[in-house]
Amino acid sequence: MTLGETQINVVSENKENMDTSEVVSEKPTVDVTSHVAQMLSLHAANEEEPLLKENPNRFVIFPLKYHDIWAFYKKAVASFWTVEEVDLAKDMTDWEKMTDNERFFISRVLAFFAASDGIVNENLVERFSKEVQVPEARFFYGFQIAIENIHSEMYSKLIETYIRDEKERHLLFNAIFEFPCIAKKAEWALKWIGDHQAPFAERVIAFAAVEGIFFSGSFASIFWLKKRGLMPGLTHSNELISRDEGLHRDFACLMYSHIKNKLPRERIYFIIREAVTIEQI
Repeated sequence: MTLGETQINVVSENKENMDTSEVVSEKPTVDVTSHVAQMLSLHAANEEEPLLKENPNRFVIFPLKYHDIWAFYKKAVASFWTVEEVDLAKDMTDWEKMTDNERFFISRVLAFFAASDGIVNENLVERFSKEVQVPEARFFYGFQIAIENIHSEMYSKLIETYIRDEKERHLLFNAIFEFPCIAKKAEWALKWIGDHQAPFAERVIAFAAVEGIFFSGSFASIFWLKKRGLMPGLTHSNELISRDEGLHRDFACLMYSHIKNKLPRERIYFIIREAVTIEQI
């Protein structure tokens, strides 16, 4: 079954003919002219954007043109860390002291994060890194991809360390399919990755919301453990990751500041309100 053709099974209501059925193909009417016009308009808009305009010098970084973007890249490099730097040896003692409700809550937070970093990387690899022609920004995105990989590995290691039951572990690693609240966040982010008619400006705002809104509440819940003096390994990793994600959010805002064709304020509010509404679920 293709996206352009929907198959509907029509079964006779006559009980004597229950074995007779037919498949009817419905081809939805597509306004090809309108679609082509939209795509041409989007292409023309992209050609006007300095960040997206074809750049034959994109393979060489010097001389720098966007010093503010380069400064963000250097800041990201200076903040590099690895999973091996986080000591989880003392965490299990605290994990066992926590109530069932607390363990349930924190495990779901980790499950959300484990999948989310992969979705962020999907956007960077499939969309932003291919679209943006400015080498300074490409450097940042390349490094961000590496850091998101470290985040994903860290969260997976945390789940593997704390959760001993194999079935529950499997459930957490498949959180975007198992938990509606996490699924809604994932669906919203993936929607923007797959939308090839949405302008770059909209998608930059959307992923600023992913890393600035969707992540913030979950970071706060782990900082709550730090305030209680619990889980030193987890809370240390949370400090490192929240710092990284704050930088990524700010970088998205910086990229938006370089966009020539800004969005109407109402459109920005709409995107942010959508993200906030989903986060409140």
